[in-house]
Amino acid sequence: MDINGLPAHPLVIHAAVVFIPLAALLAVAYAVVPRWRWVTRWPMIVISTIGLISVVIAWWSGREFKDEQVAAGAAIERFHEHQERADILIWVAIVFFAVMLLAAWALGGPSALASGRGARGHHAPLIEWASLSMLVILAVLLFTMTIYTGEAGARLVYG
Repeated sequence: MDINGLPAHPLVIHAAVVFIPLAALLAVAYAVVPRWRWVTRWPMIVISTIGLISVVIAWWSGREFKDEQVAAGAAIERFHEHQERADILIWVAIVFFAVMLLAAWALGGPSALASGRGARGHHAPLIEWASLSMLVILAVLLFTMTIYTGEAGARLVYG
């Protein structure tokens, strides 16, 4: 897969590197600062969606890029660590996205409107606590895996 004659993978990964950490930071802010939930809910959903799409495209284009490099004579062992971390990252991103949607629905919070309209009702404490905990844990894991995957890719390219 090429974009204007350049391999797509090195171009697409920049979207993942920007949107995934941003989604993780928004998710943590959404989870730990209840008074900001009314303003962070939709940006978190949109940025997380863009982040997930960019990770999927980067994963797919990376597999194609690796196949092209191996066909051109590169040793397949060079790609092992980066590919292994990317395989973990895509699953973490998918699970994070599902938990983020659950948390967007489950975590209540106040509204910015003076009338209180638009405020989210509270669910059972167990649902809120579990959603909050899973969201924060997965956001940290997603952020970490993005760094580890990118670091393995940089070592692959730059030695």
